Amino acid sequence: MKLKIGYRTLKTALGAGISIFIAQALNLEFYASAAILTILCISVSRKGSLRAAWQRFAACMIGLAYSFILLELVGYQPWTLALILILFIPTVVRLNVKEGITTSTVIMLHVYTLGTVSWAIFINEFLLIVIGIGVALIMNAYMPNIERELRKHQRKIEANFRTILRELACYVRTGEREWDGREIPETADEIQKAKSIAMRNINNHFLRNEDQYYHYFKMRERQFDILERIMPFLSSLDDTVVQSDKIADLLEELSEAVSPVNTVSYFQGRIQDIRSYFEARELPKTQKEFETRSALYYVIHELEEYLRMKESLYEKQNKKEKSREH
Repeated sequence: MKLKIGYRTLKTALGAGISIFIAQALNLEFYASAAILTILCISVSRKGSLRAAWQRFAACMIGLAYSFILLELVGYQPWTLALILILFIPTVVRLNVKEGITTSTVIMLHVYTLGTVSWAIFINEFLLIVIGIGVALIMNAYMPNIERELRKHQRKIEANFRTILRELACYVRTGEREWDGREIPETADEIQKAKSIAMRNINNHFLRNEDQYYHYFKMRERQFDILERIMPFLSSLDDTVVQSDKIADLLEELSEAVSPVNTVSYFQGRIQDIRSYFEARELPKTQKEFETRSALYYVIHELEEYLRMKESLYEKQNKKEKSREH
């Protein structure tokens, strides 16, 4: 079995070693605890690391205050520690720093183990906290560029979209069902993975709350929902109906145009032409013709929405670019 060591593993291991080295060099008591803090504060994103660092620092300070006061007042007994935790845990939960419960408990146990309170102990614990959290923040300052990974998911999703649209066009035109449809669950999975990575990319930038990739994948997710919705209606179309060829042609053209490039206006014109063509045809004379015509109109409506989603994405991008210019 191939052993894979990721960048986060390397950062965690290196950070833990550095924390212990610094704490040990300063002759701090319980110096190994600095490594625990470092390990717990290293996150998958810079924002996540900063949030974890703040929560653990705040919780540790609260824990020190509780342990210093109650252990001195009540005594260094196991039930005193239980009382501290009974009061401490609701406090950190209320203050929304509950991620620091584990690390602050370790700090409180240090005070309990030493059996006394002094400024020297406070400074010792404070330095352990600062070293552990500080090293984690420094290690987490490096984040690999995930643009390549995002583009890889983008290409895969677009390739699957092309396949899905092409196969739908083929089915509408010929009625053949040779396609196994594996791209459908594959695309759903790819979109979720891509969104997760794009969100991580956002969290790696402190001054960025939006990401073009995230919006792009959200747009593809909504478009994919539309493709799933129209599939049952496309399957109900009669391939002998001449209007079906119009839909098949449109789907085939859409499959060839799947890309980040904005081709919405052209296809909106194509849909309008098809709609005009449908309106110029004779009214349905049979139940079957009526159902087919209804399905065609529904598909056209959904494909308009499919295009509108991409148009909306480009409108947002244009507004953002204009606001930057001003």
